[in-house]
Amino acid sequence: MEKQTLAAQFDAMAPVRDSWKRRNAYYYSELEKICVSLIPPRKAVLEIGCGTGDLLNSVRPERGLGIDLSRGMVEIAQKKYPHLEFRQGDAEALDLDEKFDYIIVSDLIGFLTDIWQAFTELHKVCRPDTAIIITQYNYVWEPVLKLGERLNLKMPQGHQNWLAFQDLKNLLRLTGFEICREELHLLLPKKVPVISTLVNEYIAQLPGLRGFCLLEVLEARPLARPRERKGYSCSIIIPTRNEAGNIEGCVERTPELGLWTELIFVDGESTDGTVDKIQEMMTKYHGKRKIKFIRQSPAVGKGDAVRQGFAAATGDILMILDSDLTVPPEDLPKFYTPLAEGMAEFVNGSRLVYPMEQEAMRLLNIIANKLFSYAFTWLLEQRITDTLCGTKVLFQKDYKRIEANRAFFGDFDPFGDFDLLFGASRLGLKLVEIPIKYRARTYGDIKIQRFKHGWLLLKMTVVAFRKLKLARWRESWSHFFRIFKSG
Repeated sequence: MEKQTLAAQFDAMAPVRDSWKRRNAYYYSELEKICVSLIPPRKAVLEIGCGTGDLLNSVRPERGLGIDLSRGMVEIAQKKYPHLEFRQGDAEALDLDEKFDYIIVSDLIGFLTDIWQAFTELHKVCRPDTAIIITQYNYVWEPVLKLGERLNLKMPQGHQNWLAFQDLKNLLRLTGFEICREELHLLLPKKVPVISTLVNEYIAQLPGLRGFCLLEVLEARPLARPRERKGYSCSIIIPTRNEAGNIEGCVERTPELGLWTELIFVDGESTDGTVDKIQEMMTKYHGKRKIKFIRQSPAVGKGDAVRQGFAAATGDILMILDSDLTVPPEDLPKFYTPLAEGMAEFVNGSRLVYPMEQEAMRLLNIIANKLFSYAFTWLLEQRITDTLCGTKVLFQKDYKRIEANRAFFGDFDPFGDFDLLFGASRLGLKLVEIPIKYRARTYGDIKIQRFKHGWLLLKMTVVAFRKLKLARWRESWSHFFRIFKSG
């Protein structure tokens, strides 16, 4: 339904697309110049999300194919450039039996419903030497671009995904690509004679200013050697408390992963029939699926439930799945793959990339999540965009090391998220994040108490500051004074 809505939106905009581009001709002219500088003429070029075809035509391909979700855009592009080919198609389900020298993915990332899937699909049309040119706008420009839409200076496009430059590079690596080039362009994206050239060619490259350029450009290629995937067994821990309406979905929608998969339900004194539903599923799937059940008594929080589940797990890889199904179980293979291919040792979900369903997360929760993500990125010196996403995945052997060192930070995390993030950081585990679609609840009530639990999160932040930053600063000053005295 989302794609149908998006296609209809762009079909409606297709007749006026070129008039909007003329209003911002300088930006599109510079974008074309960048692509021309990266793509030699007379090559086989595929553009995904081609719009009305101008960018594809500008690189003068010998074989040029453009695909777009919007039939209206494709029809206009074909009339404008009959020497090229245009088809209606989906970036997340490429139906092409052809390889290309270059692939252009320009200003498309923000509209994808599943960026991981779109990047994975690119392998269908790549040779080992294929170059992929990706452009997207820098999110620091979001307020300016939104203002431009309100002032009728820019084509309205609605809310989009956003991946930071570093997150985009990480996701490309996780899906089997290596980064060959990264550039930032257009500090001043409007034509001002002489000044635009001075600013964009020279001033924009000064340290401290490059990060404010509008246009981010990446060139990627398939990894030289396919990664070898090892087979691991998986234990999926599902904490529950009054989630009877979601139990069947947890079992039926969770895929089998690796060598084998076990589901471990840990129930915290539910009163709505959750336990009966779990036992019903255990009977229904007896001999078909590995399902375990643990009673958490007393029910002292999700963190304790997760630890009980981990203690009972027998799989090589441990996963946490929230029983409210706000994170789709169908996304779990994306978390398994980086560990199986040796690309990561700890995978954290991020709910703050894709637009959320209405009511999926309240405004105060979103603000708090963002603030804590900034704090923990600084504290842990690893990029963390979503500290409280319930879906976290790691090897059992690494969890046992985290467990053995838990006393370093203390044992007062009711959620379990910070306990795992702190521990993974202290052990130096290779951490990556996977963007996921965050859905609204269809059954039950949210368990987080914003102000009570917000205070606990703040307390944990202070503890992390004392244990990580403050201790390191004290050590550095002590070392300095020892050298000063000895000298």
